[in-house]
Amino acid sequence: MSHLAAPTALRFEHLAAPVVGTGTASPRISWQVPAAAAGYAQTAYEVEITRDTAQVSTQVYTEQSPDQVLVPWPAEALGSRESAQVRVRVRGSDNGDDWSEWSEPAYVETGLLAADDWTARFVSPHDNPHGSPAPLISGTADLPDDIVKARLYATSYGIYLPELNGQRVGTEELAPGWTAYQYRLRYQTYDVTELVRPGENTLEFLLGNAWYRGRIGFQDQTQLYGDRLAVLAQLEVTTGDGRLHTFGSDGTWTSRESNVLADDLYDGQTTDLRKQPGEPAPVDVLDSDLTLLVAPDGPPVRITDVLPAVEITTSPSGKTLVDFGQNLVGRVRLKVRGGSAGDEVVLRHAEVLENGELGVRPLRTAKATDVYVLAGPDEVTLDSPLTFHGFRYAEVEGVADLRTEDLEGIVIGSDLRRTGWFESSNELLDRFHDNVVWGMRGNFVDVPTDCPQRDERLGWTGDIQVFSPSASFLFDTGGFLTNWLADLAAEQQKDGSVPFVVPDVLRNEAPATAAWGDAATIVPWVLYERTGDAGLLARQLPSMRAWVDKMAGLAGGDLLWSGGFQFGDWLDPTAPPENPFRAKADPDVLATAHLARSAEVVAKAAEVVGQTDLASEYADLAARVRQAFAAEYATEGGRVLSDSATNYALALQWALLPTETQRQRAGARLADLVRTSGFRISTGFVGTPLIADALADSGHPDLAYRLLLQTSCPSWLYAVTMGATTVWERWDSMLPDGSINPGQMTSFNHYALGAVADWMHRRVAGLAAAEPGYRAIDVRPLFTDQLTKASAKHLTPYGEASVGWSRADGHVTLSVTIPVGSRATVDVPGQEAVEVGHGTHEWTVDDPYATAPALPADATVRQIVDNLPIWTALAAAAVESGFVTDDAELAGRFERYLDQPAGALAEATDPEAVKAALGALLHH
Repeated sequence: MSHLAAPTALRFEHLAAPVVGTGTASPRISWQVPAAAAGYAQTAYEVEITRDTAQVSTQVYTEQSPDQVLVPWPAEALGSRESAQVRVRVRGSDNGDDWSEWSEPAYVETGLLAADDWTARFVSPHDNPHGSPAPLISGTADLPDDIVKARLYATSYGIYLPELNGQRVGTEELAPGWTAYQYRLRYQTYDVTELVRPGENTLEFLLGNAWYRGRIGFQDQTQLYGDRLAVLAQLEVTTGDGRLHTFGSDGTWTSRESNVLADDLYDGQTTDLRKQPGEPAPVDVLDSDLTLLVAPDGPPVRITDVLPAVEITTSPSGKTLVDFGQNLVGRVRLKVRGGSAGDEVVLRHAEVLENGELGVRPLRTAKATDVYVLAGPDEVTLDSPLTFHGFRYAEVEGVADLRTEDLEGIVIGSDLRRTGWFESSNELLDRFHDNVVWGMRGNFVDVPTDCPQRDERLGWTGDIQVFSPSASFLFDTGGFLTNWLADLAAEQQKDGSVPFVVPDVLRNEAPATAAWGDAATIVPWVLYERTGDAGLLARQLPSMRAWVDKMAGLAGGDLLWSGGFQFGDWLDPTAPPENPFRAKADPDVLATAHLARSAEVVAKAAEVVGQTDLASEYADLAARVRQAFAAEYATEGGRVLSDSATNYALALQWALLPTETQRQRAGARLADLVRTSGFRISTGFVGTPLIADALADSGHPDLAYRLLLQTSCPSWLYAVTMGATTVWERWDSMLPDGSINPGQMTSFNHYALGAVADWMHRRVAGLAAAEPGYRAIDVRPLFTDQLTKASAKHLTPYGEASVGWSRADGHVTLSVTIPVGSRATVDVPGQEAVEVGHGTHEWTVDDPYATAPALPADATVRQIVDNLPIWTALAAAAVESGFVTDDAELAGRFERYLDQPAGALAEATDPEAVKAALGALLHH
């Protein structure tokens, strides 16, 4: 009897089965093996495909291969509307010629793969200019008896809410979502078999402006993609005799006004419940390009959570405020009763309170206000599905007897599968990780946006470039980011320039800036590393090359990208609130470093997809840029131009310093910069993802932890101490006195500075991908005396992997679980690295931090700063005496004395209380 379990969790491309409406005619297949004997390794698999055609046929395909992630579709390509049942079984080295049992059947069905599959046409209200009430567009279909299958294919200009025979169709929100509409427009496929009936059937679509026609961006733009809302709908039913009957939107459809008087993503929705839909009027049939239609790669936006109201209070000015306890993205659903016809209920939204009132200044011009005009006293549930807001607090006006049970926070977002978790012994760190998750949920609303609340909400390339590793651990982003990268490639200019935002609503001429444009190379590479999708690399490689070629052209013959516009190390905490460009890191150093990094990534990608000549070309370019960087921007002693933490981190992590001496001294200088900042963060968007790795890899892991666990401003945990439930845009979006940062650009829900979560997963817990798709796993936790435990779990393409460690009673216990199909290298303290296969493994070893190292008699100031208990006591004494205002000021005063003996410094330290404390600590 084999110990080999039947495969489970079948997926097609990046979607879990069942899949209805894929746009891929030959979808790649993945599966997991939940259990196998210890020595098992897959050597072969069989795929059984049963095609649902006029002549149902079943065929089995056998492959001698160890692969189980994104394996090629072995059969003839599927046609439009075609479905298949797929089963998989495997065999391996532990059970001879015995196969596992077959998996459960997995269902896959294609959508409409070609433009000529559509007989429907886009239809639009004859008279509905921007600013008009939201239109309702409807049509009827006379359906036959004996319906066995029914599908609705639909999309729109604007967003749509579909109903069939008075019943809501599907669970999608904000469909068809936001793409680069001029190049790609998604359509949705709905199984409506349970909603259709013989005879007359009515389809009706409520249309909203949203991204297509509403306000978008911060340049006061509307109607960017078009001035007409429209819908395209095709209802297809299959009867028992196998015939297909098709009905589509056409000139017989009609339009009327709904009771939604106004709708906008930024400003909100206004609904008059007294108003009945107007009289039907003819529609216009539009001449639209149906070749732009594509099926979704990832999951749609849905309601992903419903949060109850936590508290209702009255503000100092007498306003009624509702706290949902969490900064969320979505809308408020409200029950009201007892009003009179014509009464107005007004809901305003904001992320924070300032002086006890809604803090609306960060919204800039976005009104974020929903208005309802009541029809009478009957109880009614108010909802605004044509808009969304980023908020924790709502101000409610016009409801006399408001109760917490009358309010719900409706959370929306792309319905991504959660795949990653982290826990530690530090409650603030765990809350910070939760904040990263909530920030991602709120900003992954069909497009990876910068923020979800103000008049912006754009797919900034720099933000997702730095955050993609964290994102790809926390959630299954494969299809979501694959779609976004298709838009990036479509919007990329002919000279290789990458827009600052995708979809590109800014429409800059030849946009090119380091770290932002590098999303073209880094995001596909991260997805390959985390999912194993080499096909994505092949698809994106022309875009990746074009960006690197653009950078190289800007750099010129000396390969130094200098001058011109750069965002630089955006929002470095030393930059003034009104000028986030003024970071400490020299932008030329930063730009040239990114050219080297992206050239190297393109070389690796070309190697993966078998283009060896290209790989050599870009590897040579990367080497020459590294050489130019070192010659221009680094000294032989390891100093890097501008002496900033970010540029040291770039130089160290991207191998830009050629000699060991340079690397050691650069690492030491970075460590000193961290020490003399009082372990406050000093990096912006670009340096933040790299700083902890740079410290740890250069021999200073304890300093990385000091930085990570800092609670004073600026730091990752400062916002947590201020009550944040998401990650902020600025390190000090809210100042310690509770006031909002005075800069005109402040958001309380940005994920970019949460990019350190990736380091928490990989190094604090110790769970990292060593080969693409986690086929091999690197378990290398960084133990510390600043935590007693840490753990991470990730649902890899092969199954669940986890790492957890704890320190107690002088020992460290390390537990590792590896899924079938993967293997791991485990770094066990005090031992040689251990190679393990699937299963759960555990080690208990001596705790390297069981006893604190004694401070040497000739300790230097640097060693005093590094000794956490001594430094904490010394800083407290210095602050209490009034010598300094905080420990960061004290650390700054010590900057030129780090190599001095601590005792000598005591003689120069004033006042007496600090001298005495230092002397006592040294004596102790």
